[in-house]
Amino acid sequence: MNKICGIDEAGRGALAGCMAVAACVLKCEIKGLNDSKQLTEKKREELFEQIVANSNFLITYFSNKQIDALGLSECLRRALNLFKLHFSEYEILYDGNANYGTGIKTMIKADGKISEVSAASILAKVSRDRLMRAWDKIYPSYGYALHKGYGTKAHINAIQNLGENELLRKSFTLKKVENSLFEDTSLY
Repeated sequence: MNKICGIDEAGRGALAGCMAVAACVLKCEIKGLNDSKQLTEKKREELFEQIVANSNFLITYFSNKQIDALGLSECLRRALNLFKLHFSEYEILYDGNANYGTGIKTMIKADGKISEVSAASILAKVSRDRLMRAWDKIYPSYGYALHKGYGTKAHINAIQNLGENELLRKSFTLKKVENSLFEDTSLY
């Protein structure tokens, strides 16, 4: 059996910013790997450095504008096809249940079960979080360093009070109702 190339993404459900998709082949065992959402930010940062030093990896980014123009599914299909070509000598495993017609093997919750997918999860999350912290310096009033562009109450309030900026995914706004971008903000 070939070595595994794990794939996962971060920022898929965010209202603003890019989506990062990472693929990773580990060169050695790294202790403490898990689904990036299950780790503290400090632990993710520590593991990120270890993964970078001990793996063959590739991270691709789709801007909010690309997501709006192509859709999430097409962006993910393109990333998976890129990784399929780049890591052709490996068995490729993507976290989730859809392979977007690429033929790549999938597994639900692989990011918490398979080290290579956990590593890809961390690479995607940390690299995207770093970008969102950089955007926070340009748009400090939106709170990107804290919520990373996800649909938190603070982020929705910032959009309502400050208006849209260049990072907002236009395709993710639900419906304008009484000065709100969202039908029912009590859900967030």
